[in-house]
Amino acid sequence: MTPAECNRLCKEASLYLRQHAENPVHWQPWDERALAAARESGRPILLSIGYSACHWCHVMAHESFEDAATAEDMNRLFVNVKVDREERPDLDRIYQLAHQLLTGRGGGWPLTVFLDPSDLVPFFAGTYFPRERRYGMPAFREVLQAIDTWYRENRDEVRGQNAKLADALRQIQGGGEARAPGAQNTPALLGQAEALALSRYDAVHGGFGGAPRFPQAPLLEALAALSAERPQGELGRALAATLRKMARSGLRDHLDGGFFRYCVDATWTIPHFEKMLYDNAMLLPLYAEAAQMQGEEDLRRAAEGIADWLQVSMRQHTGGYAASIDADAGGEEGAFHVWTPSEVDDLLDEASAALFKRAYGLDGGPNFENRAWHLLRSADAAELAAGSGLEPGVVESMLDSARQRLREAREERVHPTLDHKQLAGWNALLAAGFVRAGRALQRNDWIDRAEEIVTFLRRDWWDGERLLAVFNDGEARFAAYLDDYAWLLGSLLELLSVRWRREWLDFAIELAEALLARFEDGGGGAFWFSDAEVEVPIARSMIFQDDATPAGNGSAALALNRLAHLLGEPRYADAAERCLRRGRARVEESPLGHASMLLALLEAERPPPQLVIMGRDPLQTAAWLERAAGVPRLRCYSIGESAEGLPGLLGEFRPEAAASAWLCKGMHCLPPAHDASAFEALLEAAHD
Repeated sequence: MTPAECNRLCKEASLYLRQHAENPVHWQPWDERALAAARESGRPILLSIGYSACHWCHVMAHESFEDAATAEDMNRLFVNVKVDREERPDLDRIYQLAHQLLTGRGGGWPLTVFLDPSDLVPFFAGTYFPRERRYGMPAFREVLQAIDTWYRENRDEVRGQNAKLADALRQIQGGGEARAPGAQNTPALLGQAEALALSRYDAVHGGFGGAPRFPQAPLLEALAALSAERPQGELGRALAATLRKMARSGLRDHLDGGFFRYCVDATWTIPHFEKMLYDNAMLLPLYAEAAQMQGEEDLRRAAEGIADWLQVSMRQHTGGYAASIDADAGGEEGAFHVWTPSEVDDLLDEASAALFKRAYGLDGGPNFENRAWHLLRSADAAELAAGSGLEPGVVESMLDSARQRLREAREERVHPTLDHKQLAGWNALLAAGFVRAGRALQRNDWIDRAEEIVTFLRRDWWDGERLLAVFNDGEARFAAYLDDYAWLLGSLLELLSVRWRREWLDFAIELAEALLARFEDGGGGAFWFSDAEVEVPIARSMIFQDDATPAGNGSAALALNRLAHLLGEPRYADAAERCLRRGRARVEESPLGHASMLLALLEAERPPPQLVIMGRDPLQTAAWLERAAGVPRLRCYSIGESAEGLPGLLGEFRPEAAASAWLCKGMHCLPPAHDASAFEALLEAAHD
């Protein structure tokens, strides 16, 4: 198809949309032109939502959207609109919820929704439909024709159903009423969450829940915080074991170190092979901090592997990081990743091949479609060394060399597609992850990467009043969402804790003010998902529940409380409290589904003590900062020679020696320390 014959997606920046530009379907992007065409024609909108790394999106595209007969039906009966869920998560959220209400089942991608053109309310929804009848599902062309007939013959019923559905969506999305704690106070609620997590813990394979197995990074983050003071307690042991199992499993790419999106089975054996930036951004600090706490080399290797993969495979010339890598290569899922024993034999010497096959399960039967082997670590170095006459260190060195050789050979294969699109929120999560991991494992180069990300976001995504969400083809687009603001605010506060710069503090304050102005519900508290200036169909969403990433409300409450304590600014703490009060009922109903809210509640209930260090002797202030780093839960900031001119509480601090320190608990600060013995007393007080 020539450019002149392309549909309207030809000039879109999104890789996912451009992948459908040469379909015979007359696809349009979600814009006023497409919506007006539907209203004027009276034809329903066929809305298809997906993303570039989605395997079943590709399957449906190949089967149906590239098929001339199917396209003819779609073009004749509907106005066809394609949406990249990563560009428009607001649309994805409202129509995923509509799918759940219409079908009684959870959704997914591709999401296929049929909308009344007059009000954009869906009257039928599904996900993947095959071209021919199979999997107990009707053929897609049968669905198209049946929906067209039903819609034309039942317009009054459609309007009645739509009104009820729209009311239900507005009620569900509205966030409910603010509620004070019930019979459970916050400590009891946190205890209930810990007990629930332990009841769902899989002591054999690790993880919390059954198949399909996702990393559940927001939940792991909350569990890490709950177990921080008792890392060797039952919850801490369960969390550490889960991280170990995941690192050995098929969820991890053992050649490049990145983690896949999820595994389809309960044993973490076979993944869907796409890799998402957000998963790795959140797993990086979890592994690094666990390695620091547990002192385990395998956990350190996992963190280093994630960081290496991010910098080699995902880092862009802008300083930002790409969104995802596809599951498919050459039209086949997993083709880039799986191996056979003969391929290993051809690449390695006899001893290394035998060792590698034992280490990664190639000495047993195939685990991928009965024909190939997906790598997972089945034996550790000590087990492999036993009886071999080799030391465990030698074994691991041989495996390092073997992995490198296989990785070099894999580079010759057809690669899965990289989606170069850069997303503000996912990059913000990564900036925070690099800071925390760099601090835990003393990797200043990782903190450099975090500064690059934040510099890029401030320079190219922030206009002084609002943040943009997507960067593609050299340009930032789309108004940012609550998650973007909240995660970036959190990453700035993490960065300030290791490298104080006034411009990062000013940026954090600007973001916080914009977040409150653009997203807070002035009536009931808490935050809408979309910017007040953005028109969304049916209703704005207020989301407290996590999905694969932490909910923006939990992240906003956490970050605002941290900024409030840093500056002594009660407005931010009050906004966080309103948010937590508004979402309290949801958290009590399903604590583990609201892990980011649990984390915010934990810090609101027991704010981490905060230490501010300043002085004219950089060596002494650096030594004090290093000494303080070993105190659990203590948040530290070293702000240079003077706080004069800084906003809020910070501006009141005055150093009286080569180094001075102030310890604050909540909004109360203890007398400052100006010498080593007084400083040690402050650290002791931080434990209380």
